[in-house]
Amino acid sequence: MAAAEERDAAAASSLAEFHASRAGVRGLVESGATAVPPLFLLPPGCGRERSPPPPPPQRATAFAIPTVDLSLPRSATVPLVRAAATSCGFFHVTSHGVPHGTVASAVAAVRAFHEQPAASRSPCYSLAPVGGVAYSTIPIQQQPLPQGGSSSDHRAATAASPLLPWRDSLVVRFGPGAPPNLGRLPAACRDALPEYQRSLTVFGKEMVGLLSEALGGGGGGGVGAERLEREMQVEGWLMACHYYPPCPEPERVVGSLEHTDPSLFTVLAQDAVGGLQVRREEEEGGGGGGEWVDVAPVAGALVVNVGDVLKMVSNEEYKSVEHRVVIKSSQDARVSIAVFFNPAKRDASDLFGPLPELLTAERPARFRRFSVPEFMRSRRESGHGKSSIDSFRIAAD
Repeated sequence: MAAAEERDAAAASSLAEFHASRAGVRGLVESGATAVPPLFLLPPGCGRERSPPPPPPQRATAFAIPTVDLSLPRSATVPLVRAAATSCGFFHVTSHGVPHGTVASAVAAVRAFHEQPAASRSPCYSLAPVGGVAYSTIPIQQQPLPQGGSSSDHRAATAASPLLPWRDSLVVRFGPGAPPNLGRLPAACRDALPEYQRSLTVFGKEMVGLLSEALGGGGGGGVGAERLEREMQVEGWLMACHYYPPCPEPERVVGSLEHTDPSLFTVLAQDAVGGLQVRREEEEGGGGGGEWVDVAPVAGALVVNVGDVLKMVSNEEYKSVEHRVVIKSSQDARVSIAVFFNPAKRDASDLFGPLPELLTAERPARFRRFSVPEFMRSRRESGHGKSSIDSFRIAAD
């Protein structure tokens, strides 16, 4: 017991020292680190080792997530969206209307900020948001303590994931309420990120309409293009800008552990480095968790993925699929920008659940109604795995 407590105390001290440096993971790279510090080491039996190992390159290239081309007529686009959302929950979107320069400028701005000298970055470092902005290395959410579990169970659960990801993050909240204090945004990002968010808001409104129209089969048999917006008033207020530095031992760390998104849907812009992987689920009745496949970057495309909220509202018509980020390179840094679209209706009295139009005697409601505060509280308590929505599931008769 004493030895375990000493280890916990040493880890807490190392974590505090790391955050006190205010330099992030990028600071380790700048210091010339040739080995991964213990705070970032992937413990045996978890993460990339806990799950089936990433398939070899030739297998990874055998599967590509669907692509939806928005230049096609809407009558052709809606079935494509439905096929993608009901099959793997991830898809590329091309001809999306967000100017290439706007996307490129945002990605370049995030990279430029993270690659500034530590002395320029460190004044921005904060684990808690200040003025709607936070820049830090965000600790990976620990696994919850099993009900009735002991402190030794808690240490075992904590050991089930690395303490820190090999990733620095700039998180900006554009709402609800007052917009972010632009003075808190790094100067390198002050123009590009708000412009990108404005463009993504327009794209997100179009995407929520397509996802809504595709529900229930689309066409005359669907719920209609305005149904989700009318029910939830969807907004893309939360932006997470991630920087994954090159790593001297990439196989020993993770960019993010496997998780599903606590959103209606997420829109991702990424550079050409790669590292995003999705779990390709087995066919129904096939058993097993499915293999991990690479989401190879497609030039000019945005990635859209269904989140847990939309999975529940669609009564599991749409899939919210586990995904993760692995570090691919010891030479190149990866940059991505995720914008999370969620209901603007966030009061405890605003309740959501499977849309009544989707329910039949053969397919009754699979989830009870919930509010956004209740869902986010469950998310914090349950972690980022599939189990995070189990508390809302209605038991089958």
